[in-house]
Amino acid sequence: MAQKFSLISLGCFRNTYDSELIAQRFMNKGYRLIGSSLEGSSQAVGDLLIINTCGFIDAAKEESIAAIKEAVRLKKIGKARAILVCGCLVQRYRKTLEKFFPEVDSWQGIESLDSGFASQKTLTPSFSSFLKICEGCANHCSYCAIPLIKGPLKSRSREDILKEARFLDKHGTVELNIIGQDITSWGSDLGETQNLASLLKDILRTTKNIRWIRLIYTHPAHISRKLIDVIANNERICKYIDVPIQHISDRILKNMNRRITKKEIISLIKFLRKKIPGCCLRTSVIVGYPCETEQEFKELLNFLKEVKFERLGVFLYSREEGTPAYSFRPQVHYRTKKRRLQEIMNLQQEISSKACQRMVGSKLEVLVEEKQKNVYTGRTQYDAPEVDGVVFLKKKGLNIGQFYEATITDAYEYDLVGK
Repeated sequence: MAQKFSLISLGCFRNTYDSELIAQRFMNKGYRLIGSSLEGSSQAVGDLLIINTCGFIDAAKEESIAAIKEAVRLKKIGKARAILVCGCLVQRYRKTLEKFFPEVDSWQGIESLDSGFASQKTLTPSFSSFLKICEGCANHCSYCAIPLIKGPLKSRSREDILKEARFLDKHGTVELNIIGQDITSWGSDLGETQNLASLLKDILRTTKNIRWIRLIYTHPAHISRKLIDVIANNERICKYIDVPIQHISDRILKNMNRRITKKEIISLIKFLRKKIPGCCLRTSVIVGYPCETEQEFKELLNFLKEVKFERLGVFLYSREEGTPAYSFRPQVHYRTKKRRLQEIMNLQQEISSKACQRMVGSKLEVLVEEKQKNVYTGRTQYDAPEVDGVVFLKKKGLNIGQFYEATITDAYEYDLVGK
């Protein structure tokens, strides 16, 4: 009888991609997957419980530690025979983890970029796929632990990427989400002729069934005019620009080592909206960065109020040992960080609600993802999986993984209703 295993995948899209590789590797060894989760818990356990951890910021570490503690509890009561913990948290804190969790049977770090790709998906739907094109990062933002975990930028070869894209195109993928720590840096370690704009052209040429190609995490300092032209001139590339600015104060941006100024960010945003009318801009910002003054926070808040990003994520600064910002002074008090985060969230809720209301009466293409009782949920090209809003469709007989034209009839703060 085949051994059974369950897998918990925590953290970002890149971890989800790696978890697919891990699952396939065990299935190739004869194991049978009986439970999986992207949310930190798995109903079924079996002979082996695998946890792919995240160690990027404090909240992610806490979630990973909680999952390990729960795995140990399940092992003690006989619901799991063995535990394997892997991923970013292990890569960074393995010795400490081994000391505190002797009950864990095996520890492994991060997946190699040369591990190939999963030909059998277990955690994500077949119609919506992630394609990782690079690992690590060369930007060295002062607050970020990614280089400590993942190392320097390493780009996958164009041939490997196109091979996976062709495979996904032939096996039911209609939405392709291109991911990496900074996909706009792809190819900079491979040679001058290698860049994201040319890679996208090759993906477009080599695929025909993929209808949406989405770019996730484009560094504002590295978005080229060539890349913008490719996005603007190809209808298969989602008009969804994920461009994290992190802050807008020139002093903070320089301190963060973001290699871009407020003036350049404003110019980029204006150019994107002019070149790609109706595009959806997503950004992320950090509040409570060391020495962020109240005036600098207000500068950020007022900028967001003026620019009105359609999508936004806001994060509390997480003090990561080993990063330059760890020793910066003064550190901002936690209550101040929480208050600043809430102010931005309140503002963005208002901005998002008005943006959604403007969509009422329009017709949008919707990719149907799942059915909940008598309501289907799907997404538009302006919404990435898991992190953005959805469209609720009240109609019978829709097919999961297919596109439908929907007339938007109502709107909430972040979601739409259509028919």
